[in-house]
Amino acid sequence: MTRHPLFGLGLATFAALVLTPDALFMRLSGMGGYQMVGWRGLMMGAVLVTLWAVLARNRGRDLAFLGTGFGLTIVACQYVNATLFSLGIAHAPVTVMLLAVATVPVFAALFARVIIGEPTRRSTWITILAVLCGIALAVLGGRGDLALSSDALWGALAGLGVAMVLALNFVILRARPDLPIALLIGVGAALAGVTGVAITGPGQMAQGAVWAIAITGLVILPVSFFSLSLASRYTHASNVSLLLLLETVLGPLWVWLGVGERPTPMMLAGGVIVVGSLALYLWHTGRRRMVRAV
Repeated sequence: MTRHPLFGLGLATFAALVLTPDALFMRLSGMGGYQMVGWRGLMMGAVLVTLWAVLARNRGRDLAFLGTGFGLTIVACQYVNATLFSLGIAHAPVTVMLLAVATVPVFAALFARVIIGEPTRRSTWITILAVLCGIALAVLGGRGDLALSSDALWGALAGLGVAMVLALNFVILRARPDLPIALLIGVGAALAGVTGVAITGPGQMAQGAVWAIAITGLVILPVSFFSLSLASRYTHASNVSLLLLLETVLGPLWVWLGVGERPTPMMLAGGVIVVGSLALYLWHTGRRRMVRAV
């Protein structure tokens, strides 16, 4: 079935917006790093694997992908993403983490060029530069919590790890549209969840606000990551990565509304640059594709 030229971009935008309040609910849960890994991984995994079991047309073929190189890579990417993001948010300065995760589009463009030979247009590189400048302004314009420390170093490394595996995930799913997204991502999330529970201990898992982490694990994560991964089949991985950066700017606004942490003027200025750059890029991309379709 033929999709509208803007289908992939629209789906990625929806997914990114769903993901934006994730950090708020993680903060509201009051849980530790591996405790969040456990809850989020098991819940997200259960939702996605159930979705796959209900909708799958060829379960035997899909299960066989779990033994392939591409299939195992997607599982590993989700495992690393689920683990590093929760640990980074729990133990490192948020500003460092967000700045490092903001490198997703750069890794996506590089992986796409290396793995599938997909050219990256000049407008994409220009937008990447503008967005990264905006995010740097937003996250560095805080309250001076970027002092060099082991926590800051850990946050940078964790964020870069998340960026790399997300980018690799998007590129592989675009290159191999036959891979069962829900199954592979669900298994990766579930394995991360099992690890989180094993390290935390079953007796400690109920500490904190379980309702808050349940919203992330049962709704925000499965909806957003399934939609982002599906969108990568209909538009360039760098496009999906750019839209994912909306979480970096809009996430702090949700935290402000939810727990009263007011963003600084520099953060707001950075948000204007990011949203404006993305809006211009999407308008330019949509206009160019509509002209080609005529």
